[in-house]
Amino acid sequence: MYTSSTISDVLRWLETRPDIHTVRAAACDLNGVMRGKRIPADQAIKIMENKLRMPLSVAGLDIWGGDIDNNPMVFKTGDVDGIAAWTGRNILPVEWTAHPTAFLPVWLQDDAGAPYLGDPRRALAAVLARYKALGLTPVTAVELEFHLVDASGDVPKGAKSPITGRNLDTAAAMAMEELDQFEAYFHEVYAACRQQDIPVDTTIAENGSGQFEINLGHLPDALRAADDAVFFKRTVKGIARKHGFAASFMAKPYGNFSGNGLHIHMSLLDRDGNNVFDDGTDQGTEMMRHAVGGMLAGMAESTLIFAPHYNSYRRLRPNSYAPTSVAWGYENRMVAVRIPGGPHQARRIEHRVAGADANPYLVMAAMLGSALIGIERTISPGDPRRADAYADDLPKLPNSWRAAADAFEAGPMVADIFAPELVQSMLACKRQEMDIFAAHVSPFEHQTYLESV
Repeated sequence: MYTSSTISDVLRWLETRPDIHTVRAAACDLNGVMRGKRIPADQAIKIMENKLRMPLSVAGLDIWGGDIDNNPMVFKTGDVDGIAAWTGRNILPVEWTAHPTAFLPVWLQDDAGAPYLGDPRRALAAVLARYKALGLTPVTAVELEFHLVDASGDVPKGAKSPITGRNLDTAAAMAMEELDQFEAYFHEVYAACRQQDIPVDTTIAENGSGQFEINLGHLPDALRAADDAVFFKRTVKGIARKHGFAASFMAKPYGNFSGNGLHIHMSLLDRDGNNVFDDGTDQGTEMMRHAVGGMLAGMAESTLIFAPHYNSYRRLRPNSYAPTSVAWGYENRMVAVRIPGGPHQARRIEHRVAGADANPYLVMAAMLGSALIGIERTISPGDPRRADAYADDLPKLPNSWRAAADAFEAGPMVADIFAPELVQSMLACKRQEMDIFAAHVSPFEHQTYLESV
């Protein structure tokens, strides 16, 4: 864990901003939704002194914000409160709301100060502690895809161009014109990220209608990298609303265009700062291949983390640039785990399974946790895939939400990576969401079946 600020730093900053009257304090739940409280700015010290309380069950609400019927943190314990402890991150300005405010991130612990391991951020911290005990430091970078949409109707469309006034409706991969048309929006996103110390890098137009990708910089602190991804998503969505459209990290908002991915790059440093994946060649070290082997071994049982929602499984389809098989390869964008080219000093692994709708803390924990198990157990990844990554001879990821939940429940590596509190909450949450979705009949079903059968 890092501490980039002190209480005095935050209070001095607030003194320079008399226009800010409220502060938000929030933790990230299993679905990646920030949940918390609005607090008068003159009481912000309560957050930093760990005097703010929230129910521990707030980490395990369903996607609509409802209690989970089978969550042991609710009905068996009386829905106990815990402490919403400040993470130490510097205060984050929020300029896109009706009145300027600021945000202080928190995570959950009990009254004795013990971490609540059902908190996704705590789950990642626990994995990183295992790396630290071995003298290893993961270096990670996040790539996030999203769509800018016109959400004014029942069905989303590509956002209206501020220049032409027309809705975006084509796949415009790498199109500079689309970037230029939304320059005012992206300029504000980059400015907000600089204010929040989020290391934004390259932006490109992607393959979907109104789809873009922004890369975040490599950091030798995976907890901070996951923080940045969570705060980045919030920033992108907030500024989009200010500009009159919406930003969506939904895995597959359009059936006929590419979905949104959350790709994570990983290298690994030893105590002397050497990249242990680099052997001076394009192939990488045995330790790198063991890390890949662990990722592949834990991939099917972790799919519920990478694809946590009903819509997620629309993205995981053959020939879609989203993986459906458990495979790896060098410079192959069709596989689940890719080894990018480039200078051997930067030899790294790219994990390509997760959708942008997934929780960055849990994705990072599952990816790094399985990689560490692969290193510890010297798991072989098998031969790299050089051609078709969707072939029938490859083992497959679960192809449905329910199958992914069953694999998650039975997974031995899941049980090694995540605490029982988180596993139980995740399963109860997802199965409740499944039941709610199953009870709803879609308009397309009515169109197809109402009078024809």
